[in-house]
Amino acid sequence: MQSQPTRRHTPPGRAGGRAALAAAALAAALTATGVSAAAPAAADSPALGSGTGIFDGRVPLTTTRTASTYLLQDPTRGNTDTVDGQTHAILTDADNVWGNGLPTNRQSAAVDAQFTGVAVWDYFKSSFNRLGVRNDGKGVRSVVHYGSNYPDVFWSEDCGCVNYGDGAGNAHPMTELDIGAHEITHGVTSATAGLGYSGESGALNESTSDVFATMVEFQANIPADVPDYFIGEKADLHGDGTPLRYLDRPSRDGASADYWSPSLPSLDPHYASGVGNHFFFLLAEGSGPRVINGISYDSPTVNGAVLTGIGRTKAAAIWYRALTQYLTANATYHTARAATLAAARDLYGTSRTEYAAVAAAWTAVNVTGPTPG
Repeated sequence: MQSQPTRRHTPPGRAGGRAALAAAALAAALTATGVSAAAPAAADSPALGSGTGIFDGRVPLTTTRTASTYLLQDPTRGNTDTVDGQTHAILTDADNVWGNGLPTNRQSAAVDAQFTGVAVWDYFKSSFNRLGVRNDGKGVRSVVHYGSNYPDVFWSEDCGCVNYGDGAGNAHPMTELDIGAHEITHGVTSATAGLGYSGESGALNESTSDVFATMVEFQANIPADVPDYFIGEKADLHGDGTPLRYLDRPSRDGASADYWSPSLPSLDPHYASGVGNHFFFLLAEGSGPRVINGISYDSPTVNGAVLTGIGRTKAAAIWYRALTQYLTANATYHTARAATLAAARDLYGTSRTEYAAVAAAWTAVNVTGPTPG
C-alpha cells in the first residue's frame, strides 16, 4: 500500500515549515547514528520505573535496564521508545525516575510521549489484537524536542514515528495524550485503509485519528487527563483554554461541520472531520444533553431524531472493522456509511440494535442512503 505523506496535527495557519523534508533528514540521522535499529542487548531486561509528564502527571513506565543505565524503551511493547530530537538518541536515566512535570526538564515531555506510545499499543492490542501501528509487533517511536520553536506535532511515514515540537520559545511541548494518539493513528490508517488526505477521504482520515485518540484516552483513564470527547483541550493551542475539536457538536470550534453537505469537500480535512466525529459521538453516546466524567455535552441531530448510544466500545469496534476491511483510499462519507453498516452486520448482525443505530447516526448527520437488511 502506498505510504501516506506526513500528517500535521493542526489546521492551516497554525504551523509551518517543511515537516516532511525535516522528518526524512531526521530518519537519515537516526539511521546514521544506529538509533533506528536500537534493540536491547541480550543482557538488557525490563524494569518498572515512573515518570512525571507535563500533561500526564505521574505515570508508570516500563523501561529497559542495561548494565549502566535505563533506556526509555519498553521491551514488553515492541520496544516502544522515545528519542531526543536534538541528540538523536533514546533518552536515558540513572535511577528510572523520569521528568518532574516541567517543560524545562527535557525528560518531562518524553514521559508524556512514551506514555502515549504505550497507551496506543495497549489500546489496539487489547481491543483488536493489533500489535503495533503496522501490526508487525514493533512499537512506535516518539521524537521529542523536534526542531526549534516548532509549534506542531506530526506523524511521518519516512521514519515511522511521531514528532513533537516544543512550541514557541521551546517552552510549550505538544505532548498531550490525545494529540499524540491522534498522530499515531494516522500510521494505523496508512497501514490499513490508506485513506487519502483531501476531500472527504481526508476528513475520514482525520476523524479516524480523533476517534481512536479519544478511545486511547478513555482506556488510559489517568487522573491528570480525565477522559473526554474533546481533542487537545489541555495543550491550549488557541490560547483561550478551549479544545481544538469537539466530538459532540463539532461546530463549537467555530469552523468544523456538524452535518454533511455538498460543500463539505472544500473544507480543510480537520474541519470536515466534524461529520465523522459527530457520527461517532451519536453512535457511542446518543443525542441531547448528558454529563460524562463530570463534563457536559449536548449533541444535536439534523433531523431532530432522539438517539440512544450503543457505547463507545461497540462504536469503536465498528469503526475499526470498517477501517481495516471496507474503507478504501478514496472513501467518502456515503461509502463510510456503507462500510460501517457492513462492519456492524459482521459484528452484530442486521437484526440487532447496533446495526440500526449505525444507520440512524449517519442519517442524523445528513449522510443518508440505503440500509440493507
